[in-house]
Amino acid sequence: MVHIAVVGSGVGGLSAAIALQRRGFDVDVYDQARTLSEIGAGVSLGGNGMRVLDALGIGKEVRDVSAHLRRIQFHHWRTGEIFYEHPMGDWYEQRFGGPFLGIHRADFHRLLLSAYEGSPLLGRRCVTVSESPDGVDLAFADGSTAHADIVVGADGLRSVVRGPDEPVFSAMSCYRGLTPVDRVPGGDTFGLTFFLGPNRHLVAYPVRGGEFINFVAYVPDPEWTLESWSARSEPAEAVAAFDGWTDTVTEMLAHAGEVGRWALYDREPLRKWSTDRVTLLGDAAHPMLPHAGQGTNQALEDAAALAHCLNGSDGDALRRYEQIRKARTRQIQLGARANAACFQLPDGPPAEARNARLQSLPETVAWIHEYDIHAELNRAG
Repeated sequence: MVHIAVVGSGVGGLSAAIALQRRGFDVDVYDQARTLSEIGAGVSLGGNGMRVLDALGIGKEVRDVSAHLRRIQFHHWRTGEIFYEHPMGDWYEQRFGGPFLGIHRADFHRLLLSAYEGSPLLGRRCVTVSESPDGVDLAFADGSTAHADIVVGADGLRSVVRGPDEPVFSAMSCYRGLTPVDRVPGGDTFGLTFFLGPNRHLVAYPVRGGEFINFVAYVPDPEWTLESWSARSEPAEAVAAFDGWTDTVTEMLAHAGEVGRWALYDREPLRKWSTDRVTLLGDAAHPMLPHAGQGTNQALEDAAALAHCLNGSDGDALRRYEQIRKARTRQIQLGARANAACFQLPDGPPAEARNARLQSLPETVAWIHEYDIHAELNRAG
């Protein structure tokens, strides 16, 4: 039996491990964390990602712990007035073949852990990966080692498996958190909700069946350069960054239980992901800014493609996987960068022109959300 080592037990790593186990592979998952805690807040799942989860047999469980995002709304930053709205819900599901959901990352992670046959091997911080014709040797910081036939690097932005490269700083940071829905004015009506203002914006949506509102508040900030998911801020600091905005925004920020803050980086698209026995997945392969809402969904697509290609058990499987995935993820990566500039406009004609273009948003993003990775794999053979 082919033995596969997955480095990283996040959403991408666990999804890949589950998909590979479903194909009959022996899979071990390694992670540097000593315990798996509730890191992060919310993630959004589109129709393209839900197809993968349905195929893995956990789509129903994901729906049960999520919030269905039944509309998309864009609000004026100061007045709170809605200047563009489009239904999601049934319209989205019929158009794109699956629901659009907001899910707490911890809830999602628990479901993936339950679906994975085994337990991640924790406290294993990978420090070197050495490939030979006979397999791949992994060395960990605690002195332990492992051997595998194939290694999948799903170890995120600062991937050891990928190797060192230069981060690209967006000169932006974001505040992230969760606020009880009853502390957000109008929060019980939220779908995928945007507040667009001068040089900054906020995205919010419900998670955990509507119990909480997840928010991500983006600000220009060339000084804050800490690339960390665990860095903390104070609600008052986030409120000050959005001084003068509608009460919906400031109340949401003020009543967050805990606020994280981190600088936003991505990496230049890679020319090569794979060797004969080592490949990359998710943020390790194509780290992208969050302005397309596709980081999680693209990792899920990767997982499906990787398991399909490896099932062919030929020596070129990893390169075939890369070939199938690289053009699409590169386009989304670079599109997320372009969206960052679009959202960071001052008040005035450029912002008004952007707001007018939002009328065509559903069709603008259709190529992302309608994508069916399984149909693509069947065409590729």
